[in-house]
Amino acid sequence: MEYAALNNGVKMPMAGIGTFLLTPDEAEASVLSALQCGYRLIDTANAYVNEKAVGRAMKRSGLRREEIFLETKLWPSFYEQPDAVEKTLERLGTDYIDLLLIHQPAGNYIAGYKLMEKAYKEGKVRAIGLSNFNEGQIREILGSCEVKPAVLQTEVHPYCQEKELKKFLAGEDMVIQAWYPLGHGDKALLEEPLFTRLGKKYGKSNAQIILRWHIQDGNIVIPGSKNPAHIQDNFDLFDFALTPEEMGEIAALDKNTRYYTSTPELLRRYAEMVPPVDEQK
Repeated sequence: MEYAALNNGVKMPMAGIGTFLLTPDEAEASVLSALQCGYRLIDTANAYVNEKAVGRAMKRSGLRREEIFLETKLWPSFYEQPDAVEKTLERLGTDYIDLLLIHQPAGNYIAGYKLMEKAYKEGKVRAIGLSNFNEGQIREILGSCEVKPAVLQTEVHPYCQEKELKKFLAGEDMVIQAWYPLGHGDKALLEEPLFTRLGKKYGKSNAQIILRWHIQDGNIVIPGSKNPAHIQDNFDLFDFALTPEEMGEIAALDKNTRYYTSTPELLRRYAEMVPPVDEQK
């Protein structure tokens, strides 16, 4: 395993499993499978409505809590609820979260960030950060925060490498984490001839080549899967390395093409949506 050093000294695994779009049963099975394969980073969120299942999988794994890096995200409709962090901890069945993020720049996200700062100071959270924020929104947080965000989780993949954003983040000592690291399953990306050629050279799948590129480029990855074989494959990334020339070839694939685009209307809907967290299994 390789690790990223966050700006407060916390070490974060570079590869983990995501649980977006997984039902509670799927999330529990996938997280347990991942932990058994050697994963130590788990990503979930209030909005995924599977935090209880993630907590169960962690307990079933038999691993000590301190061996697992647990990441979750606060949803906008909870930003102004004083007990939002405590309720999140209860659902996860843990007394601390390794990394807590503001999920969307919607609603009163400044209030949400202050909630996270309070939890950080109380030792309930080891690091805090942002998800889906653009540079302007990050600057707004930086201008008012007491605890600097450590991580930005956002869309990153070979077709959207966010090179300028990463330069800005590096200057602020923030680490980038990629969701959709495999391009939302886009066949055009996954079947790029370059990845096929490199896969043959290293005896790896095209997806493994992409994930290895992410890690060498400094991107923490959290691909999601409910297939045990894919979960294993997505973690077999640490026995080879791409050359600088190969990294350059992949850098040239950047098209600045996103699969997800935020809009004011979408953010308004996010702020109004209340995930059924109290109904989850």
